Amino acid sequence: MRNILLAAGCSFFCFMANAQLNSAKPIFEFDPNLSPRWSSFENITAEKGKGGMENNGAKGHPSDGVEAGETEVLLNVKGQGIINRIWVTIMDRSPEMLRSLKLEMFWDDEKKPAVSVPFGDFFGMGLGKTAKYNNALFGNPEGRSFICYIPMPFKKAARIQVTNESGKRLSHLFFDVDFQRVEKWNPGNMYLHAYWNRDTATELAKDYELLPRVNGKGRFLGVNIGIKANPIYEQYWWGEGEVKMFLDGDKEFPTLVGTGAEDYIGTGWGQGEFHNDYTGCLFANTDSSGWAFYRYHIPDPIFFKTDCRVTLQQMGGNRKGLVSQLQKKGVPLIPVAIDDQKKIHPYYKKDSLLILDTPGLPEGFSNFYRSDDVSATAYFYLDKPVSTLPQLPGLPLRTKNLWKK
Repeated sequence: MRNILLAAGCSFFCFMANAQLNSAKPIFEFDPNLSPRWSSFENITAEKGKGGMENNGAKGHPSDGVEAGETEVLLNVKGQGIINRIWVTIMDRSPEMLRSLKLEMFWDDEKKPAVSVPFGDFFGMGLGKTAKYNNALFGNPEGRSFICYIPMPFKKAARIQVTNESGKRLSHLFFDVDFQRVEKWNPGNMYLHAYWNRDTATELAKDYELLPRVNGKGRFLGVNIGIKANPIYEQYWWGEGEVKMFLDGDKEFPTLVGTGAEDYIGTGWGQGEFHNDYTGCLFANTDSSGWAFYRYHIPDPIFFKTDCRVTLQQMGGNRKGLVSQLQKKGVPLIPVAIDDQKKIHPYYKKDSLLILDTPGLPEGFSNFYRSDDVSATAYFYLDKPVSTLPQLPGLPLRTKNLWKK
């Protein structure tokens, strides 16, 4: 029953999202504005009446191999349309391959991609890992395929490609990209963008940027985040950091701010594995090997008129006495506050360091800035097909210290 409800939720969101994008009629009513097309190896040009020609109508070209260094084009069409669904499966689903495949999407013949993300991370799974799950934007029904339901409008052209940067051949890649040709363009349509970055050792007291500042009108759609906790903090909780969203000219302080990492995805008092339509944690390894979690702002849209920046504080916590022991050992940390269950005592100052064994401090739970290995994929719509964000980092950073099964 749960899977049925999840599928229904995904279908409802996709239907409603596409209705907003292209003024689609109700599901039971004919819409002359839309003409369905699929791009696959059996019809790579996605042309009408040109599918399955290679083997006289029999199954002839379901997949291709991708040599090391080779780029495989999954979609290359001119004109206006909306991508509704992307499905891909590959033979090698190792963490190395999922991080080594580069997925790029170009809109309206721009030379710079709007999406440039490691393959596995784009499909909603952090840390280069696979999981069985479905939510409103992505799916992986049995852990062997990759599905994206995000609607992606394009006005002049669309190109999607995968580049194999792994150094070895990928023997099999199967895919289809499902889209609609659109007769009438909605001027309110925006272009999908996705941005991935990683910091293997975040700086103390500096918030990690889930999404660096982007300029323009748009919508922050959501993010998936991967955390590899630094073992120098033993198994102390890492997730006290708050998500901040700086909108429309915000400088030092944001308009939107949460209360903690696990709170951001809808849980509390720690973080275990779960997945829902809009929030979830696909991996939660208490031995510090990794957490991968997501939140998608569909029922609570985040629109911006001029600019947007999203960050996550790098903060953990434990009992004051235990954190004090780390501090005495010289472990890099900066105490922030102490919660004695009566009130939260704020102590953080940029120009001085609190010593936790100072006499007279209350006992309780101490929050502290810490340094961990953090990566994230941020998804957003923008009113233009390119942004000024940096390109995808190279393979050494993407594949360093990957999770091992």
